[in-house]
Amino acid sequence: MTPTAKPASAALQRDEMGGTTCPPLFIQLNQLLSTAAGLEWREKARWIKFEEKVEEDGERWSMPHVPVLCLHSLFQLRTCLQEGMVLLDLEALSFKEIIDKALSGQPEEAELQPELKVQLAALLLRQPRHQPSTALLQRLAQLSTSPCRGRAEGGSEPRAQLSATPLKEQLRNQFQKKIPPGAEAAHVAVGEVEFLEKPFAAFIRLRRGVALGSLAEVALPSRFLFILLGPHAKGNMYHEVGRAMATLLTDELFQRVAWQAEHREDLVTGMEAFLDELAVLPPGKWDPSAHIPPPSCVPSPHRRTTMHPPDWQSQHNGDMAAAADRAGLGCLDSREELERTGRLFGGLLRDIRRKMPWYRSDFSDALHPQCLSAVLYIYLVTVTNAITFGGMLGEATANMQGVLESFLGTAFAGSIFCLFAGQPLTILSSTGPVLVFERLLFSFSQDHGLDYLEFRLWIGLWVAFFGLVLVATEASHLVRYFTRFTEEGFCALISLIFIHDALKKMWHLADTFPINWQYRLDDITSYSCICNLSSLGHSSAGNDTQLPSSMAPWQPPAALAGLSRTQCLGQGGHLLGTSCHYVPDITLVSFLLFGGTFLSCAALKRFRSSRYFPVGVRNLVSDFAIILAILTSCAVDATLGLETPKLLVPSELKITAVILNRREYKLQKGAGFHLDLLCVSLLMVVTSATGLPWYVSATVISLAHMESLRKESTTSAPGEHPEFLGIREQRLTGLAVFILTGLSVFMAPVLKHIPMPVLYGVFLHMGVAALNSIQLTERVCLLLMPAKHQPDLPYLQHVPLRRVHLFTITQLLCLALLWALKSTTAALLFPVMLLALVGIRRGLERVFSPRDLSWLDSLLPAAAPREAAAGRPRRQAAESGAEEDVGDARARRSAPGALRRGGRA
Repeated sequence: MTPTAKPASAALQRDEMGGTTCPPLFIQLNQLLSTAAGLEWREKARWIKFEEKVEEDGERWSMPHVPVLCLHSLFQLRTCLQEGMVLLDLEALSFKEIIDKALSGQPEEAELQPELKVQLAALLLRQPRHQPSTALLQRLAQLSTSPCRGRAEGGSEPRAQLSATPLKEQLRNQFQKKIPPGAEAAHVAVGEVEFLEKPFAAFIRLRRGVALGSLAEVALPSRFLFILLGPHAKGNMYHEVGRAMATLLTDELFQRVAWQAEHREDLVTGMEAFLDELAVLPPGKWDPSAHIPPPSCVPSPHRRTTMHPPDWQSQHNGDMAAAADRAGLGCLDSREELERTGRLFGGLLRDIRRKMPWYRSDFSDALHPQCLSAVLYIYLVTVTNAITFGGMLGEATANMQGVLESFLGTAFAGSIFCLFAGQPLTILSSTGPVLVFERLLFSFSQDHGLDYLEFRLWIGLWVAFFGLVLVATEASHLVRYFTRFTEEGFCALISLIFIHDALKKMWHLADTFPINWQYRLDDITSYSCICNLSSLGHSSAGNDTQLPSSMAPWQPPAALAGLSRTQCLGQGGHLLGTSCHYVPDITLVSFLLFGGTFLSCAALKRFRSSRYFPVGVRNLVSDFAIILAILTSCAVDATLGLETPKLLVPSELKITAVILNRREYKLQKGAGFHLDLLCVSLLMVVTSATGLPWYVSATVISLAHMESLRKESTTSAPGEHPEFLGIREQRLTGLAVFILTGLSVFMAPVLKHIPMPVLYGVFLHMGVAALNSIQLTERVCLLLMPAKHQPDLPYLQHVPLRRVHLFTITQLLCLALLWALKSTTAALLFPVMLLALVGIRRGLERVFSPRDLSWLDSLLPAAAPREAAAGRPRRQAAESGAEEDVGDARARRSAPGALRRGGRA
């Protein structure tokens, strides 16, 4: 290693630690082309994250794709950096000044003659022709105003000198919206000229970003320039070298080196590090004209530098180090919210201090259209849930509690929780386990002659007391033992309950509106229904209505025509006839509305990644997907005019909190486990004293609430998927939902137009969406999938497939046990069974190694520090030899054109 290359090696080591952040680069490739009117600069390609080429017809941009480079172009680029001109931290205020300094700063042995400098400067200062990026409406307008415009316009004469100010087309360029904020420009100019006998190459880095007028298609400050001009060469050599330079500048690691480089050798060292990770596609095994689509995710620079390409160290050591990292991230032991202070109510006070600075922003952050969509969506779900569980609660408690109490309790408890809880995104509701407990409690009180509401009050007071004791003793730190194994079992159970209930209610709908399977077209003359006011016949309220035979003459006694069904029954009459209980279309249309709502919700939610319509329209449709699906289904129902069943409105906490506070949700305002438990305990006292239902966290509705508040990057490079930024954390959406729930008693005239099958379809969508969000569902699919068709999942690369299947089957058995438990009278033991899952998870450590569990689950608090400590010495040993590996790799590549086979195919 040369002395001047040592600073670059040190810079590269700093980059590996992620200590440098560089502004994103927009890179434009201009190529000098010969036209009928002379030489002209034309934009041929551009990069932000991926490459876009101008198609051969010159009318449109290609789809973003992963750039594929010619191997020799990389070697020629390295030669340009080694032998060409390199100007670092150049002070200049205009493009003309940059060109003048570049031409005057050549070494004597490579200096051009004065007349060649003049010609070269005049050529470089010509205005390039940019490829426009027009919107759909602009293209349609252009087509309508000039339908006969052809390719002849593309051959216009080359323009004058470069403009010192941006052109109007640059300021109106729609592509500007795709560029991240704070981005700078890099320019690559290549071409062939007849007056040069040898190539002229220059790499320039400006000290500060400078606006270079109309040089780029978008108005951005420029930082890097690369120029390569020379005599006629074989093939498209200059173009490929320019593409190689642009691709190199899109690499995040090389960008950091280029920013910190102090000498030419620093750039060469950075390029050699780029070559260390190079993978080669063999000719004849793929189509070079095919564009490789951008991947859904790419490794981070830190992840790329953890594996040292020069030596491609032992895969086992690298896997163990990665597993140790995952163990540290997956375990909740290091989270501040779960650390004990050793003082009474210490955790609660720390939760309050943590949440107080965010309290004002909890309301201001809700001023976004997405929050309106979330309010409408969760409101309809909450109202439906309150009616469903309120009705079932009324049946279970002999109407001591019912729908009205469910509405009032939901509004009161939910509003108080959203105002004062530590995690206001949690939605409180009555759940299946609570309903089972209430039913068993009512039966117990009736069997033993106890007053149900009084008995329930004392139970609520004791539960609240124990909750306060848990808050005082900081017992919430025990949720660290709820790993993915327990979370997925609980989440899958609640999701399956939602799916089961939605399908069950639709199945019962067929009993309420039966289909006449005995219908015969030849017997239509005998089908009728009349109102019988005499004592003959049987009431339609029963199931033993006598239907007259279609073959016998029918003499309706004391029949009164013109009465509707409601009027007939209201006057004490009876319905007689073969068609009295035949409703031909209700069941079919209800199932169509049910399935259509479910499919519409799923399709519209995915509309954000569609190729159609501008990004703003796609985001708006995706944000309001559930509401649009409900409104569409309601419109279809109203158009058909059938009397489908309508929405009629009368005149479990800790594990859900762990699921909502996962690290992958990127919550910024912190959790408040102790504060949440305090709020629920105090609400338990109030609801028990007033006879209102008990409320706990509704897992599926809470997950749907968070999903409706997802934040994604508004600007993404072409081909780059929008980046998940986190959840829009605030209190206003939940508060608005529960206030509207309380006011729903007065909104019955509006809500009665919503068909119940539509809301059941939303319930099904919520259950399926929550089920698809857990890894268990992914691994269950692997059980039915041949190995050759299995996706390239990370844990499949590090854990044997049979071990993955064994872990999945264990979770399924636990899930089946939970389902059987909640379906019997033993449902009172449901919370104990959830704690038993923690014990089962602890027992799995005797079956699975810590490395397997770190990939399939998260390590328990006692095991995570040991595994992390075991992985740390291996990482330190791997990093200690990194500098020697870089030096050895540079020596192996010292021969020009030499290619070392990489470790990836």
